[in-house]
Amino acid sequence: MNLAHLFEAGMLVCFGFSWPINVVKAYKAGTAKSTSLAFIFLIITGYVLGISAKIINHQFNYVLAVYLLNLVIVFSNVLVYFRNLALDKKRESEGEVVKMEKKNTVVYAHEEQIVLADEVKENAAAKDYNIVLLGGTYAKDIPVKKLAQEFEFDFDIHNKSTFALSLKNAKEYFEKYVAGLNSDAVIVQLGKEDKELFKLNPSQFDTMYLELLAAIKSHNKECRLALVSINNSMNDRTISDMNNHIKAIAQSEQAAYVNLENAKLWNPKSVQSSLDFAYGMGLKIKKPVYDVAEILYSYAAQNLAEEDVVLDVAV
Repeated sequence: MNLAHLFEAGMLVCFGFSWPINVVKAYKAGTAKSTSLAFIFLIITGYVLGISAKIINHQFNYVLAVYLLNLVIVFSNVLVYFRNLALDKKRESEGEVVKMEKKNTVVYAHEEQIVLADEVKENAAAKDYNIVLLGGTYAKDIPVKKLAQEFEFDFDIHNKSTFALSLKNAKEYFEKYVAGLNSDAVIVQLGKEDKELFKLNPSQFDTMYLELLAAIKSHNKECRLALVSINNSMNDRTISDMNNHIKAIAQSEQAAYVNLENAKLWNPKSVQSSLDFAYGMGLKIKKPVYDVAEILYSYAAQNLAEEDVVLDVAV
Protein backbone atom coordinates (compact mmCIF):
# COMPACT_ATOMS: atom_id res chain seq x y z
CA MET A 1 0.00 0.00 0.00
CA ASN A 2 1.28 3.44 -0.95
CA LEU A 3 1.63 5.40 2.30
CA ALA A 4 1.57 8.75 0.47
CA HIS A 5 -1.83 7.89 -1.02
CA LEU A 6 -3.05 6.66 2.37
CA PHE A 7 -2.03 9.87 4.11
CA GLU A 8 -3.61 11.98 1.37
CA ALA A 9 -6.85 10.04 1.71
CA GLY A 10 -6.70 10.56 5.48
CA MET A 11 -6.28 14.28 4.99
CA LEU A 12 -9.32 14.39 2.71
CA VAL A 13 -11.41 12.42 5.20
CA CYS A 14 -10.46 14.88 7.96
CA PHE A 15 -11.29 17.89 5.79
CA GLY A 16 -14.55 16.39 4.59
CA PHE A 17 -15.83 15.06 7.91
CA SER A 18 -17.58 18.28 8.94
CA TRP A 19 -19.43 18.84 5.69
CA PRO A 20 -22.22 16.27 6.27
CA ILE A 21 -22.82 17.87 9.68
CA ASN A 22 -23.00 21.27 8.00
CA VAL A 23 -25.53 20.01 5.44
CA VAL A 24 -27.83 18.66 8.16
CA LYS A 25 -27.47 21.78 10.30
CA ALA A 26 -28.17 24.13 7.37
CA TYR A 27 -31.17 22.04 6.29
CA LYS A 28 -32.68 22.13 9.78
CA ALA A 29 -31.98 25.88 10.12
CA GLY A 30 -34.07 26.58 7.02
CA THR A 31 -32.36 29.90 6.31
CA ALA A 32 -29.54 30.99 4.03
CA LYS A 33 -28.50 33.78 6.35
CA SER A 34 -24.94 33.51 7.72
CA THR A 35 -24.05 31.04 4.94
CA SER A 36 -21.21 32.08 2.62
CA LEU A 37 -21.92 30.72 -0.86
CA ALA A 38 -18.63 32.15 -2.14
CA PHE A 39 -16.71 30.17 0.49
CA ILE A 40 -18.48 26.94 -0.49
CA PHE A 41 -17.65 27.50 -4.16
CA LEU A 42 -14.05 28.14 -3.18
CA ILE A 43 -13.92 24.71 -1.52
CA ILE A 44 -15.59 23.12 -4.55
CA THR A 45 -13.01 24.73 -6.84
CA GLY A 46 -10.22 23.26 -4.72
CA TYR A 47 -11.66 19.75 -4.99
CA VAL A 48 -12.18 20.11 -8.75
CA LEU A 49 -8.53 21.12 -9.14
CA GLY A 50 -7.41 18.15 -7.03
CA ILE A 51 -9.53 15.74 -9.07
CA SER A 52 -8.20 17.23 -12.31
CA ALA A 53 -4.62 16.68 -11.12
CA LYS A 54 -5.38 13.04 -10.35
CA ILE A 55 -6.92 12.47 -13.79
CA ILE A 56 -4.03 14.18 -15.61
CA ASN A 57 -1.54 11.97 -13.73
CA HIS A 58 -3.68 8.86 -14.38
CA GLN A 59 -3.94 8.20 -10.65
CA PHE A 60 -7.22 6.30 -10.65
CA ASN A 61 -7.31 4.93 -7.12
CA TYR A 62 -9.19 5.15 -3.83
CA VAL A 63 -7.82 8.68 -3.20
CA LEU A 64 -9.67 9.90 -6.28
CA ALA A 65 -12.81 8.24 -4.92
CA VAL A 66 -12.47 10.19 -1.67
CA TYR A 67 -12.03 13.42 -3.66
CA LEU A 68 -15.24 12.68 -5.57
CA LEU A 69 -17.15 11.80 -2.40
CA ASN A 70 -16.09 15.05 -0.73
CA LEU A 71 -17.06 17.02 -3.84
CA VAL A 72 -20.55 15.51 -3.85
CA ILE A 73 -21.05 16.26 -0.14
CA VAL A 74 -19.81 19.85 -0.47
CA PHE A 75 -21.98 20.41 -3.55
CA SER A 76 -25.00 19.29 -1.55
CA ASN A 77 -24.40 22.39 0.58
CA VAL A 78 -25.06 24.48 -2.52
CA LEU A 79 -28.41 22.75 -3.06
CA VAL A 80 -29.39 23.29 0.56
CA TYR A 81 -28.32 26.95 0.31
CA PHE A 82 -30.66 27.65 -2.61
CA ARG A 83 -33.43 25.70 -0.89
CA ASN A 84 -33.00 27.85 2.24
CA LEU A 85 -32.77 31.02 0.14
CA ALA A 86 -36.17 30.17 -1.37
CA LEU A 87 -37.60 29.66 2.12
CA ASP A 88 -36.23 33.05 3.23
CA LYS A 89 -37.88 34.77 0.25
CA LYS A 90 -41.15 32.96 0.91
CA ARG A 91 -41.20 34.08 4.53
CA GLU A 92 -40.51 37.67 3.50
CA SER A 93 -43.26 37.63 0.89
CA GLU A 94 -45.74 36.23 3.43
CA GLY A 95 -44.88 39.01 5.82
CA GLU A 96 -43.44 36.75 8.51
CA VAL A 97 -40.50 39.09 8.89
CA VAL A 98 -42.11 42.07 10.62
CA LYS A 99 -40.24 45.13 11.76
CA MET A 100 -40.87 46.06 15.37
CA GLU A 101 -42.77 49.25 15.93
CA LYS A 102 -40.62 52.05 17.20
CA LYS A 103 -42.34 53.86 20.01
CA ASN A 104 -41.76 55.44 23.42
CA THR A 105 -38.61 57.27 22.34
CA VAL A 106 -36.10 57.86 25.12
CA VAL A 107 -33.12 60.09 24.41
CA TYR A 108 -29.67 59.19 25.75
CA ALA A 109 -26.30 60.82 25.07
CA HIS A 110 -25.05 57.94 22.95
CA GLU A 111 -25.86 55.44 20.17
CA GLU A 112 -26.58 57.83 17.34
CA GLN A 113 -28.30 60.04 19.95
CA ILE A 114 -31.54 58.00 20.19
CA VAL A 115 -32.30 54.63 21.75
CA LEU A 116 -35.82 53.23 21.73
CA ALA A 117 -36.73 51.80 25.11
CA ASP A 118 -39.24 49.29 23.75
CA GLU A 119 -36.82 48.21 21.03
CA VAL A 120 -34.11 47.44 23.59
CA LYS A 121 -36.59 45.49 25.71
CA GLU A 122 -38.02 43.49 22.78
CA ASN A 123 -34.58 42.80 21.33
CA ALA A 124 -33.39 41.55 24.72
CA ALA A 125 -36.30 39.11 24.72
CA ALA A 126 -35.70 38.02 21.13
CA LYS A 127 -31.93 37.54 21.30
CA ASP A 128 -30.04 35.90 24.13
CA TYR A 129 -26.75 37.72 23.60
CA ASN A 130 -25.74 41.36 23.46
CA ILE A 131 -22.47 43.27 23.14
CA VAL A 132 -21.82 46.86 24.25
CA LEU A 133 -19.24 49.28 22.90
CA LEU A 134 -18.10 51.61 25.68
CA GLY A 135 -15.75 54.39 24.63
CA GLY A 136 -15.25 58.12 24.29
CA THR A 137 -15.42 60.71 21.53
CA TYR A 138 -13.87 58.55 18.80
CA ALA A 139 -15.97 55.46 19.48
CA LYS A 140 -19.31 57.27 19.77
CA ASP A 141 -19.47 57.84 15.99
CA ILE A 142 -19.08 54.16 15.04
CA PRO A 143 -22.46 53.18 13.51
CA VAL A 144 -22.91 49.82 15.22
CA LYS A 145 -26.49 49.32 14.04
CA LYS A 146 -25.49 49.80 10.41
CA LEU A 147 -22.54 47.42 10.76
CA ALA A 148 -24.67 44.86 12.61
CA GLN A 149 -27.09 44.78 9.67
CA GLU A 150 -24.31 44.70 7.08
CA PHE A 151 -22.53 41.78 8.76
CA GLU A 152 -25.77 40.06 9.85
CA PHE A 153 -24.84 39.79 13.52
CA ASP A 154 -27.10 37.25 15.24
CA PHE A 155 -26.89 39.20 18.49
CA ASP A 156 -27.67 42.72 19.69
CA ILE A 157 -24.95 45.36 19.79
CA HIS A 158 -25.24 48.79 21.41
CA ASN A 159 -22.92 51.78 21.22
CA LYS A 160 -22.95 53.39 24.65
CA SER A 161 -19.91 55.55 24.00
CA THR A 162 -20.23 59.24 24.77
CA PHE A 163 -18.33 62.47 24.27
CA ALA A 164 -15.03 62.75 26.19
CA LEU A 165 -15.73 59.84 28.52
CA SER A 166 -12.92 59.53 31.05
CA LEU A 167 -11.87 56.80 33.44
CA LYS A 168 -12.64 59.30 36.19
CA ASN A 169 -16.36 59.03 35.50
CA ALA A 170 -16.61 55.84 33.42
CA LYS A 171 -17.72 53.66 36.34
CA GLU A 172 -20.52 56.06 37.29
CA TYR A 173 -21.56 56.35 33.64
CA PHE A 174 -21.60 52.56 33.26
CA GLU A 175 -23.78 52.07 36.34
CA LYS A 176 -26.23 54.74 35.17
CA TYR A 177 -26.55 54.05 31.43
CA VAL A 178 -25.11 50.64 30.59
CA ALA A 179 -25.43 48.18 33.49
CA GLY A 180 -29.15 47.65 32.88
CA LEU A 181 -28.41 45.82 29.63
CA ASN A 182 -26.66 43.03 31.57
CA SER A 183 -24.33 42.61 28.60
CA ASP A 184 -22.64 39.35 27.70
CA ALA A 185 -19.61 41.18 26.32
CA VAL A 186 -18.23 44.72 26.56
CA ILE A 187 -15.72 46.33 24.21
CA VAL A 188 -13.88 49.11 26.08
CA GLN A 189 -11.81 51.92 24.58
CA LEU A 190 -10.94 54.46 27.25
CA GLY A 191 -7.89 56.46 28.31
CA LYS A 192 -7.63 59.15 25.64
CA GLU A 193 -9.01 61.76 28.04
CA ASP A 194 -6.80 60.50 30.88
CA LYS A 195 -3.39 61.25 29.43
CA GLU A 196 -2.52 63.88 32.03
CA LEU A 197 -3.65 61.59 34.84
CA PHE A 198 -1.39 58.86 33.50
CA LYS A 199 1.58 61.22 33.38
CA LEU A 200 1.08 62.16 37.03
CA ASN A 201 0.06 58.79 38.43
CA PRO A 202 0.10 55.66 36.21
CA SER A 203 -0.95 53.43 39.10
CA GLN A 204 -4.11 55.48 39.63
CA PHE A 205 -4.84 55.11 35.91
CA ASP A 206 -4.57 51.33 36.32
CA THR A 207 -6.73 51.34 39.45
CA MET A 208 -9.54 53.28 37.78
CA TYR A 209 -9.45 51.00 34.75
CA LEU A 210 -9.60 47.89 36.96
CA GLU A 211 -12.44 49.37 39.04
CA LEU A 212 -14.47 49.87 35.84
CA LEU A 213 -13.87 46.27 34.77
CA ALA A 214 -14.81 45.05 38.24
CA ALA A 215 -18.07 47.02 38.02
CA ILE A 216 -18.84 45.39 34.66
CA LYS A 217 -18.09 41.93 36.07
CA SER A 218 -20.23 42.58 39.14
CA HIS A 219 -23.33 42.68 36.93
CA ASN A 220 -22.36 39.58 34.95
CA LYS A 221 -19.41 37.54 36.15
CA GLU A 222 -19.39 35.68 32.80
CA CYS A 223 -19.16 38.93 30.81
CA ARG A 224 -16.39 38.78 28.21
CA LEU A 225 -14.17 41.82 27.74
CA ALA A 226 -12.15 43.30 24.91
CA LEU A 227 -9.88 46.26 25.69
CA VAL A 228 -9.03 48.47 22.72
CA SER A 229 -5.79 50.45 22.58
CA ILE A 230 -5.71 54.23 22.27
CA ASN A 231 -5.05 55.65 18.80
CA ASN A 232 -1.41 56.69 18.54
CA SER A 233 -0.90 57.91 14.97
CA MET A 234 1.71 60.46 16.16
CA ASN A 235 3.77 57.84 18.01
CA ASP A 236 3.37 59.69 21.29
CA ARG A 237 5.56 58.06 23.97
CA THR A 238 3.01 58.61 26.75
CA ILE A 239 0.17 57.03 24.76
CA SER A 240 2.49 54.15 23.88
CA ASP A 241 3.10 53.60 27.59
CA MET A 242 -0.64 53.85 28.29
CA ASN A 243 -1.33 51.16 25.69
CA ASN A 244 1.25 48.92 27.35
CA HIS A 245 -0.61 49.34 30.63
CA ILE A 246 -3.96 48.59 28.95
CA LYS A 247 -2.46 45.46 27.39
CA ALA A 248 -1.17 44.34 30.80
CA ILE A 249 -4.59 44.96 32.33
CA ALA A 250 -6.19 42.89 29.57
CA GLN A 251 -3.83 40.02 30.30
CA SER A 252 -4.45 40.19 34.04
CA GLU A 253 -8.23 40.21 33.54
CA GLN A 254 -8.17 37.50 30.86
CA ALA A 255 -9.63 39.97 28.36
CA ALA A 256 -8.91 40.28 24.66
CA TYR A 257 -6.53 43.08 23.72
CA VAL A 258 -7.26 44.88 20.43
CA ASN A 259 -4.27 46.79 19.02
CA LEU A 260 -5.39 49.64 16.76
CA GLU A 261 -1.97 49.96 15.12
CA ASN A 262 -3.12 47.35 12.60
CA ALA A 263 -6.69 48.64 12.21
CA LYS A 264 -6.31 49.86 8.62
CA LEU A 265 -4.96 46.45 7.58
CA TRP A 266 -7.95 44.51 8.91
CA ASN A 267 -10.41 43.04 6.42
CA PRO A 268 -13.86 42.84 8.07
CA LYS A 269 -15.39 40.89 5.17
CA SER A 270 -12.87 38.08 5.50
CA VAL A 271 -13.43 38.02 9.27
CA GLN A 272 -17.17 37.60 8.75
CA SER A 273 -16.67 34.85 6.15
CA SER A 274 -14.49 32.84 8.51
CA LEU A 275 -17.01 33.25 11.34
CA ASP A 276 -19.89 32.18 9.09
CA PHE A 277 -17.94 29.07 8.11
CA ALA A 278 -17.13 28.23 11.74
CA TYR A 279 -20.78 28.58 12.80
CA GLY A 280 -21.87 26.58 9.76
CA MET A 281 -19.63 23.71 10.78
CA GLY A 282 -21.57 23.49 14.03
CA LEU A 283 -18.59 24.50 16.17
CA LYS A 284 -19.68 25.54 19.65
CA ILE A 285 -17.47 28.60 19.95
CA LYS A 286 -18.15 31.69 22.02
CA LYS A 287 -19.32 34.86 20.37
CA PRO A 288 -16.31 36.55 18.79
CA VAL A 289 -15.96 39.74 20.84
CA TYR A 290 -12.43 40.32 19.48
CA ASP A 291 -13.63 39.94 15.89
CA VAL A 292 -16.57 42.27 16.50
CA ALA A 293 -14.14 44.88 17.85
CA GLU A 294 -11.98 44.35 14.77
CA ILE A 295 -14.95 44.99 12.48
CA LEU A 296 -16.03 48.14 14.36
CA TYR A 297 -12.59 49.70 14.54
CA SER A 298 -11.51 48.82 11.02
CA TYR A 299 -14.58 50.80 9.91
CA ALA A 300 -13.55 53.64 12.23
CA ALA A 301 -9.96 53.65 10.95
CA GLN A 302 -11.11 53.91 7.35
CA ASN A 303 -14.05 56.28 7.79
CA LEU A 304 -13.69 58.40 10.94
CA ALA A 305 -11.18 61.12 11.71
CA GLU A 306 -10.25 61.31 15.37
CA GLU A 307 -10.59 64.74 16.91
CA ASP A 308 -7.87 65.69 19.35
CA VAL A 309 -10.24 66.55 22.18
CA VAL A 310 -9.08 66.24 25.76
CA LEU A 311 -11.73 67.33 28.25
CA ASP A 312 -12.69 66.40 31.77
CA VAL A 313 -16.46 66.19 31.55
CA ALA A 314 -18.71 64.95 34.32
CA VAL A 315 -21.51 62.64 33.37
